[in-house]
Amino acid sequence: MGSFSIWHWLIVLVIVMMIFGTKKLRNMGTDLGGAVRGFKEGMREGSAEAKGGEGAAPQVTGKTVEGEVREKTESKA
Repeated sequence: MGSFSIWHWLIVLVIVMMIFGTKKLRNMGTDLGGAVRGFKEGMREGSAEAKGGEGAAPQVTGKTVEGEVREKTESKA
């Protein structure tokens, strides 16, 4: 009772095709594929920007900067 056989999946597929129709299923598949493709392109663009594009974080050189913290003074405008 734990797993479905191939016949169970074929019956489910036939019922789904009868409810939605092949044209609607094809359109849904195309839309899903386009969404996945767009997501992958966005991830590639994001990683390219992080590697050296504008607004990238500065590289750490290992130098230490010394200084002291003072109280913040409010400017009068």
